[in-house]
Amino acid sequence: MQPYDERLTAPRSWWFIAILIGFATALIMLPFGTLPMLGGLIAGAALACVAVSSYGSARVRVVAGSLVAGEARIPVSALGTPEVLDADEAAAWRSYKADPRAFMLLRSYIPTALRVEVTDPQDPTPYVYVSTRAPEKLATALTAVRAETA
Repeated sequence: MQPYDERLTAPRSWWFIAILIGFATALIMLPFGTLPMLGGLIAGAALACVAVSSYGSARVRVVAGSLVAGEARIPVSALGTPEVLDADEAAAWRSYKADPRAFMLLRSYIPTALRVEVTDPQDPTPYVYVSTRAPEKLATALTAVRAETA
């Protein structure tokens, strides 16, 4: 059973901007002729779409007793109580309250987040900050996994 799985996909406006980048590349290539212009349109749009897709491919999951956030895999047993952050509090923890030693999976287009203290004394990371559209569900999933393993 997988209690939580979320992909932090980029908003639609970013895809529109990626297409606009393709048009801008086509305009840059226009003085070289029609064929280079079409090549610029296709190549520029394709590269911009790949960039948007890769940035929006980060996943947040709770699976096999671990919180998987992007490339990080953190055992739930090493985490404290999750703290749900609304948009204002999440912005504060992204900026002036942030600790440079913390693990942060940030996505600027997602206003809410979850913050969890790292309780492992061997780990110098003070907390984990994860952007998520459903911080309450993620907190519930972490709490449920902790209860199962206890």
